[in-house]
Amino acid sequence: MRKTMKVGEEETEFVTPGEVLGKFSDMKPGKGAYVANNTVYASLSGFRRIISPPTDSSDSRPTVEVTGHKAHGAVPAPGSIVIARVTKVMPRMASADIMCVGPKSVKEKFSGVIRQQDVRATEIDKVDMHLSFRPGDIVKALVLSLGDARAYHLSTAKNELGVVSAESTAGAVMVPISWTEMQCPLTGQIQQRKVAKVGGS
Repeated sequence: MRKTMKVGEEETEFVTPGEVLGKFSDMKPGKGAYVANNTVYASLSGFRRIISPPTDSSDSRPTVEVTGHKAHGAVPAPGSIVIARVTKVMPRMASADIMCVGPKSVKEKFSGVIRQQDVRATEIDKVDMHLSFRPGDIVKALVLSLGDARAYHLSTAKNELGVVSAESTAGAVMVPISWTEMQCPLTGQIQQRKVAKVGGS
């Protein structure tokens, strides 16, 4: 059941990130909203509010904004660099929970997917998802877009993007030894990953 609240005489809807607010041809995005493919979407959870244009404005479109119902943290947006924890690896994609947007942590749950074609920039058709990521890995990724089912499409195709932290089967934090391998310091076991190039290494 959709929640609503009264704002003056106007009743507003409760919306969640990724929900369609309307067409860009009919309205402009304000706070808590963004445009993609000529459609205006909510970028946070809160109440949708329509603001009439100023009487002297040449643009007759109203502005739609989303006012948070609670203090909200950072929200992913196309072009953002995020830190995410891999939750599931499948043959053609990996799922992840976004933990941080830039240096700021998120307060709501945002899901992301890394598709096979977005893992690396070269030899895309040869990417093996199970040799790129494992559940529990911490990855640094670029937000490409808000995809289907309210999961953000993420990319690790740049050299500085990919796995930044991974735990070995022995429970140790593994050390990157190349762009495609990480090694357990306890057992010496080597596992394959899509490793992020960190600093000058």
